[in-house]
Amino acid sequence: MMQPMLMLLHQRYPGLSLDVLATNWVVPILERMPEIHQIIHAPFRHAQLGLLARYRLAQKVKKNQYQQVIVLPNSWKSALLPWFAKIPRRTGFKGEWRYGLLNDIHQRMPGDTQVQEYAKLACINKKSNPPSLPKLHLVSTTHQQVNTLQTLELTMALNSPPIIFCIGAEYGPAKRWPIEYFGELAKKFCTVGDTVWLVGTEKDKLAGDSITFNHQVVNLCGLTSLTQAIDLLAIAKHVVCNDSGLMLITSALHRPLTAIFGSSSLTRTPPLSNKARIVSVKLPCSPCFKRNCPLGHLDCLKNLTPELVWQSIKST
Repeated sequence: MMQPMLMLLHQRYPGLSLDVLATNWVVPILERMPEIHQIIHAPFRHAQLGLLARYRLAQKVKKNQYQQVIVLPNSWKSALLPWFAKIPRRTGFKGEWRYGLLNDIHQRMPGDTQVQEYAKLACINKKSNPPSLPKLHLVSTTHQQVNTLQTLELTMALNSPPIIFCIGAEYGPAKRWPIEYFGELAKKFCTVGDTVWLVGTEKDKLAGDSITFNHQVVNLCGLTSLTQAIDLLAIAKHVVCNDSGLMLITSALHRPLTAIFGSSSLTRTPPLSNKARIVSVKLPCSPCFKRNCPLGHLDCLKNLTPELVWQSIKST
């Protein structure tokens, strides 16, 4: 979601050398963004203060003599390293006790998507909007795709692109379409001769196993790296996905996508692609933004039947 901001920065500063500080799990995505010159690995765990480690890394970062840093997280500790590194312009949103740590503070505006918020950090005028948002774009070359397919022994896809289901969502159950619904949808695709691949983490493996009913459904959950998942999604005939990181990756790869929304907002974090379609029953209690259904029924997902999703896909 920060990539349009990176693109806008390059438009504003021709010849810009743009580096990104990030934790290891997101590096495979950043490696596929052509706007980034260098990735600096941040060895910090989630919620870890690591004051001494941040100071030591800041002293290394300081040697690069950066002119500006843009801090995307809202936390106090995320603004420490740029301050330790004495980067002159430290840009970010108003957050928890960050005055002084940041010296170029922006306010969030109601109604903005997260992509729009980040993009505004690239504007000269804090109150202005970019004239237009650049489209997301991740690099996945034919060579990378073939190498991934050969490594995973999936070369049959070179002649017959698969349907891919991204069955997980790290945020919680209120973002996960019922696995049995994925199974019913897989049967519909298999009936018309398609092959279905299930992509996700090791946590999704058992769920994937429960709907692997014949050779046309291949459970790859826990078997791919994030880099390999990017290459698989890049060759997909169609992707069906919960509101998740893989949904945004698919958008950036410009593949046909059906995104399933339950507890989350269709306007806050939508798939940014003209090849994407959102399916949602739009209940009065949605979006609630909860990890688990606060009313105990999860109707925002249960009422979104496989037949409804199938009809939406057929109409594209």
